[in-house]
Amino acid sequence: MSWPVAVTRMLLMLLLTLSVVVACTDSTAPRSDRRVSSAPSPDPRSDPRPHTEPEPDPRPDADPGPRPRTVSLLVSGDVLLHAKTWRTARADARRRGERGFDFGPMLAGVAPAVRAADLAVCHLETPLAPARGPFADYPAFSVPPQVVPGLRGAGFDACTTASNHSLDRGAAGLARTLGTLDAQGMRHDGTARSPREQQRPLLLDAGDATVAVLSYTFGTNGIALPAGEPWAVSLIDPGRIVREAAAARRGGADIVVVAVHAGTEYMTAPDDYQTAVVDAITRSPDIDIVYGHHAHVPQPIDLVHGTWVAYGLGNFVAGQQTAAPRTYRGVSVQFELTAQPSRQGGGFAVSDIAYLPTMITGDDPSRPTTRVFDVPAALDDPQTPARLRADLRATLADVVADVLSRGAGSADPGVDVHLLRR
Repeated sequence: MSWPVAVTRMLLMLLLTLSVVVACTDSTAPRSDRRVSSAPSPDPRSDPRPHTEPEPDPRPDADPGPRPRTVSLLVSGDVLLHAKTWRTARADARRRGERGFDFGPMLAGVAPAVRAADLAVCHLETPLAPARGPFADYPAFSVPPQVVPGLRGAGFDACTTASNHSLDRGAAGLARTLGTLDAQGMRHDGTARSPREQQRPLLLDAGDATVAVLSYTFGTNGIALPAGEPWAVSLIDPGRIVREAAAARRGGADIVVVAVHAGTEYMTAPDDYQTAVVDAITRSPDIDIVYGHHAHVPQPIDLVHGTWVAYGLGNFVAGQQTAAPRTYRGVSVQFELTAQPSRQGGGFAVSDIAYLPTMITGDDPSRPTTRVFDVPAALDDPQTPARLRADLRATLADVVADVLSRGAGSADPGVDVHLLRR
């Protein structure tokens, strides 16, 4: 073998040996190293802990930001006292060993719902008598003033007073009524003892807002306004209502509510006069809510020109001698309003509407005691007697049908119109 050939073979054998050594070294590498090197690259969008609960906020006291300002306003129908109602109040006072009248038990069933609102407003339809009378029923009312502490005790903050019965007892009766309300700390609007009182809007602090309540009536049963006192009773005039709403807004009201005493008695649909008035005043940007009474039966809730309207709330407490059973059925409506900081001009807007069917007993000789029932609560109470339960169910069905007859439940998808339950 020549020398070059020998050298060439030696080089080939050396290269072969090195290749075997490298291969053996790679095959003995740890398994874990291979698993890692062969695993796919992690997807940056995948959750590295898909089966674990989210970690708690490391800053539990972090401020989520200011809560929206809200206010709840509950309005009710006619407080129309007939003799049977004050006979019950006298009997309730005697049960307590007291003289006079106690309207607290009569209103106890609805008091929790009334007290739950930031602001509650009733409608005192009739003049108040002196403490010891004389008292008078329809057609020219003069009723026990002890109803006012009863209403205050139930949770009402104010009463509207403009009605067709405002002048049943003349200017003296009107002044006595307002004096009694003042003495009991019950605010009021709709009638006045002076031009200044009439021109001063009723402003009420409620929750996080100042609410103006303005009250008007269609007339005074043909009784002329006192001579030289055109301001004694606020009469419906759409132009005037719009002007006074604007003045209330300028005077500091965040929310302006208008109460209209009008309609055809015992009719569950608003009449042409009601709808014409509502059509005119709801065009005002200064009016947030309109509600009514006088028909003595519940009427629909509706959305008119973007303003919520409760046309008629029926009777809150009454003892009418009529064959119309709906006069013993009423509806109180709670409006929730929320501040709108992003809206041009700010202000508040209705964000929720809860309506409460109520029922008055006392028309049935077998149940002569006058009581006002929160219908949903009474139906939920297992102690409610079966016979009363049947009347409550009928009331619930009728009131729901009346309230929703104009499609209030679907008028605005952003506002839930529903039963008030507590």
